[in-house]
Amino acid sequence: MKTVHIVIQGKGGVGKTFISSILAQYYLEKDADSVHCFDTDPVNRSFKQIASLNVDLVNILNKKSEIDVRQFDSLIEKLISAEGIGIVDNGSTSFIPLLAYLNENGVVEFLRETGISVYCHVPLQGGQAFGDTILALAKVLKSLKTSTVVWLNNFQGQVVENVQEFHDMGVYKSNKALICGIVDIPDRSNDTFGVDIRSMTAQNLTFDEVAQSDSFFVMSKQRILMFKRGIYEQLDALNLGETHESRTVEKERQA
Repeated sequence: MKTVHIVIQGKGGVGKTFISSILAQYYLEKDADSVHCFDTDPVNRSFKQIASLNVDLVNILNKKSEIDVRQFDSLIEKLISAEGIGIVDNGSTSFIPLLAYLNENGVVEFLRETGISVYCHVPLQGGQAFGDTILALAKVLKSLKTSTVVWLNNFQGQVVENVQEFHDMGVYKSNKALICGIVDIPDRSNDTFGVDIRSMTAQNLTFDEVAQSDSFFVMSKQRILMFKRGIYEQLDALNLGETHESRTVEKERQA
């Protein structure tokens, strides 16, 4: 593969699977044959449940809640051998053992050496989960030292007043060489956008499936389309690719 996107966060219920599905759909629209999706969540296998994305289930934890080396090595083989883009959704229960395994085995550096650009996508959530998600972001940056996209998920409460405020936070200032972009999931009306998005995710549907569905009103489809366009425009602006990955890694080495 040319790029691998790992969606990771130590706090559960903050939108990891939703972000994984957005990334998969975004890249599928660019090249339907190039995207390979993997669900490594040992508890909530919600990414796998989105049938149209053809997600492979990988049980990376054994009965002792340790990384199953055989299963994870098989995943790495697939990431290396397949062409295109890999999307890996990781669960909160495997967050600590996965970070340790990636670190101890130099997985990110190894993937880079094979010509693969590696991006982590870490959601932050407002409200009571904010502190936990910030701590997890800091752990990812410190452990993996790879290009990272921060997703400000405002659906459960405003993370920050605006994106510029995140730039003022210590975790950004200390790691700005690694943070290659920020995606802002806006705080829309809970009675309209919120209901529509929750209905889409509860039914394990993609944006295209919603557009073709008879169970959504016309205005619900319009709101979901607006949401999709807003996120896709932000991803377009990030222009994630090998050139940016190389620049980011070089900045970190010089820091």
